[in-house]
Amino acid sequence: MRLLVLSDIHANAPALEAVLADAARRGYDRAVMLGDALGYGAFPAEVLALLREMDATCIRGNHEQMLLDLHAQGGEWLPGGGHGVVGTALVWQLGRLSTADLGWVARWPDGLEDPEVGALFRHGTPLSLDTYTDSVTAARDAFGGWSGRLAFVGHTHLPGAYVALHAPVGEWVKFQSLSGGGGYPLPPGIRALLNPGSVGQPRDGDPRASYGLFDTARQTFEVVRVPYPVEAAQTAILEAGLPPVLAARLALGR
Repeated sequence: MRLLVLSDIHANAPALEAVLADAARRGYDRAVMLGDALGYGAFPAEVLALLREMDATCIRGNHEQMLLDLHAQGGEWLPGGGHGVVGTALVWQLGRLSTADLGWVARWPDGLEDPEVGALFRHGTPLSLDTYTDSVTAARDAFGGWSGRLAFVGHTHLPGAYVALHAPVGEWVKFQSLSGGGGYPLPPGIRALLNPGSVGQPRDGDPRASYGLFDTARQTFEVVRVPYPVEAAQTAILEAGLPPVLAARLALGR
């Protein structure tokens, strides 16, 4: 089976459309979205519609959790809880999502063990929705507190693989960046945390969308970078009256 792995779309429909077109040419059997479909961008309903249409397995990210919390508070942040630019975008997005959209997002789990793939899906680390797997130290903590062999995570917006020996966790934890794209084979004797990068808001200095493909039979993970019409996403953000920094960062990949 070939698994399409998406994360951190952040309401960027032009980026998601480019990724899905590229992935369709390469071929895949199932799709999973590792959280943060929402937040930041100007196409929240459109992104949810695309994910629903492709019957993707969706995991809750921290932006979905914040949006659901905002909805439970009547659409307004509690005093001191506006979350700055993040909060501004979520208030705007909440006003553009239907009751059905919100109900669907509320049903997304914050983690999922998938026996067909032989992996755990979660947004931050195998142990947490909103903790970053962004260093060898963080990966070592994750490996030490989790007994599985394979997990797919997002949240950092940085594609790569953290690997450890399939043994008690010691000093041997390594990181392989996949920012330039490319494949990573998983030998039988390792444990791995695999991150496909961000579809809609890359933060590695490369503005191209990033996604992953995992072959369960060959045990290979591939990161693919795809150009998309950044200007279309930027224009929509500005026309929506969202903070201009959200548009500017897309061209920088930051």
